[in-house]
Amino acid sequence: MDRRSLAEAWRRLGIVPGDVVLAHTALSRVGWVEGGPSAYAASLADAVAPGGIALFPALLDTGWASADSPPSFRAQDPPARWVGAVPRAALSLPGVVRSLHPTHSLAAVGADAETFVAGHDLCATPCAWDSPYGELVRRRGKVLLVGCDHESNTTLHLVEEVAGVPYHLLPGIAECRVVGADGRVRTVRTRLHRWGVQRRFQRVDSELDFLGVQTRGTVGGAEARVVAVDRLFAYGLWLLSRDPRALLA
Repeated sequence: MDRRSLAEAWRRLGIVPGDVVLAHTALSRVGWVEGGPSAYAASLADAVAPGGIALFPALLDTGWASADSPPSFRAQDPPARWVGAVPRAALSLPGVVRSLHPTHSLAAVGADAETFVAGHDLCATPCAWDSPYGELVRRRGKVLLVGCDHESNTTLHLVEEVAGVPYHLLPGIAECRVVGADGRVRTVRTRLHRWGVQRRFQRVDSELDFLGVQTRGTVGGAEARVVAVDRLFAYGLWLLSRDPRALLA
């Protein structure tokens, strides 16, 4: 597959110009891509243009962090290796901007990408309602899962944070050192996720099919899902209102 055929594949899955799409990808399951991860990331930006935004997780490896041992973040640092090759490549795309939250940064490419990710460093929690993850809901965006399932769906942390589940956040407020792309140094105050809590996010999968919240297809050798984020958010809040521990393993 090449950049053009990938863009066509996204269109067949229902991604159209003007969409805001957060992509999670296991590229090894897609198969060979001419131009590698950079062409793959660029193809999603092509599919949502003009007027849309392609988003990629750019999280750092901060599972060790706490309020007493806060993480630091530099905008030029590569994402954690477990995030995958595509987000690392996306950070080199022309016009890319990166949100400055110290644990749950996003890379964004598109029409008003800078506005979309602005202020993430001011959010009280990593995936708060006033974060870019909440903005994805407000703009009726989409989550794209390729070669992976809902266990990789970071947007479900937004649902947990808005629902106020008891297991999700560490106590205390971490004061994190953040260095922007312009070299400016600031202190960011944020709650941190409690890493190591075992989820079963994939339990929502069949219900999302039943409700028509997601569509499926294939891209290369990988299964792909496109999820309507506003409907995912509404369903997730309903689920956690019935049982705050519904997403735990």
